[in-house]
Amino acid sequence: MKKLIVIILTILIHINGVNSQSSPSTFQNPILPGFYPDPSICRVGDTYYMVNSSFEWWPGLPIHRSKDLVNWELIGHGLNRPDQVIYRDGMKDSNGIFAPSIRYNNGTFYIITTLVGQAGNFIITAKDPVGPWSNPMWIKDAPGIDPSLFWDDDGRCYYTGAGLIDGTEKEWPGINGIWMQEIDPDKGVLIGEKKQLTYGHASNARWAEGPHIYKIEGEYLLLIGEGGTGEYHSVTVFNSKNLWGPYVPNHANPIITHRHLGKTHPIGQTGHADLVQTQNGDWWIVMLAKRHYQGYVTLARETFLAEVKMTQQESGLTPIINPGIGLLQAEQKRPDLPWTPVPAIPEKDEFEGAILGMYWNFLRTPSPYWHTLKDGQLVLNPRPQTVNELVNPSYVAQRTRHHNYEASTKLVFKTKKENEKAGLVVYRRHGNNYQLLKAKGEIQLVKCIQEGLNGEHHSEIVASVPYKGKEVVFGIKVNGIKAEFFYGEDDNKMKSIGEEQDYTIVSDELTFRFNGVYVGMYASSKNVESKNQAYFDWFKYSGSN
Repeated sequence: MKKLIVIILTILIHINGVNSQSSPSTFQNPILPGFYPDPSICRVGDTYYMVNSSFEWWPGLPIHRSKDLVNWELIGHGLNRPDQVIYRDGMKDSNGIFAPSIRYNNGTFYIITTLVGQAGNFIITAKDPVGPWSNPMWIKDAPGIDPSLFWDDDGRCYYTGAGLIDGTEKEWPGINGIWMQEIDPDKGVLIGEKKQLTYGHASNARWAEGPHIYKIEGEYLLLIGEGGTGEYHSVTVFNSKNLWGPYVPNHANPIITHRHLGKTHPIGQTGHADLVQTQNGDWWIVMLAKRHYQGYVTLARETFLAEVKMTQQESGLTPIINPGIGLLQAEQKRPDLPWTPVPAIPEKDEFEGAILGMYWNFLRTPSPYWHTLKDGQLVLNPRPQTVNELVNPSYVAQRTRHHNYEASTKLVFKTKKENEKAGLVVYRRHGNNYQLLKAKGEIQLVKCIQEGLNGEHHSEIVASVPYKGKEVVFGIKVNGIKAEFFYGEDDNKMKSIGEEQDYTIVSDELTFRFNGVYVGMYASSKNVESKNQAYFDWFKYSGSN
């Protein structure tokens, strides 16, 4: 009997130990590492849903689901069918899908967003956020960007957006504002008159955008981003007793910013936020921020989480971010919610499924599709388009998510033509990328760099080696702001090619872009039609911070 009790106690101790290990007391920021800017969040029951900007990358509008606000699973995309919308060739770097908002009302999920560079603002809907999502309802006479939806207690819905509708464009440099109008969200039709709600929290405020309205404790709270999505980014709030205002800037503004910490602080450029209340009544906030590493930002804008305490102060309802600290934290106490891990992105994809995993993206809309999955290989058709043009090239890639990472792939490809090439590409924009390519009789490492925001881009072969084999493994190893490239007959016989390269060419500081860094597989026949094919056996990605 004593032996049985000892066994039971041992089992219980083991179980408790496992639970304590699997249910940590803290969480790590960012909650979505890598290129996940402009987060918007909503809760339905005990489940949370989040959507982010995707710009020129397809599928658009990535949607994540979570039970605990920390572990997020990619469940689908709001835009994943060419019949919904096509990002046309010529769409500029960092144009496309800006700043979506996700909301739920009366059994329907709504995403409202802007397609910059083409058709403006639209709404899509779904009964299940996994999809399918509807075709866009394009909203007429909705100037500006960053739209959001708010349902008041009477069931009427209101559109808020970033823009100026009252002729104040030249009051001061960078002036922008938030306006509102009633809308029928199921038809995408604006109703009644527009009203300008604010130009920002103070005189000379810049780039008021990213608005969300909430009704909390009988008071209307308008939350916006200000200062631009760079060094001076911030979050501010405005209070009103009435829906239509006036919205008075809160004396606590900005309720969060890291602008005063300088570029040496590890987390900067905080802003563009959205609030959510848990089923327990607690408040949390998601927002974008950037992690500085060795003086550069190489992971673009990521999604962070912070605790919020709702207080009543002189200005009225006032959200306090991370009480007693007031800044985003790399690690902090996690929400009081059941710890619910989700499947991780597989470190190695061997392309054994019928379709690509949701974490793979394309530049602009692939129509018709130029890739197939066959016999455990990803097959790419080399096409005339290249990654150095504003087009849809034969490029399949995933977000980089670490400052230090390794990526590799096995390629089977042979050509007798100078124009046909295939390999591994690290990409930030059409003018800033590295290409490790198998070409006719050799391996080439190509560096492309663009001068300034709109300058010319120049490509050069920085290293090349003779290579006759049909199969090759390509690899990249990134350590902060340096990158090394490798090739070999298999992944156990890798050789370096060229010198250590400057990885800052894909950083924010050199690209001035809203999008993020991707790494993936590529094939091109450069301006000439081709019937050749490039076969990729697998792709591996692993990293650490």
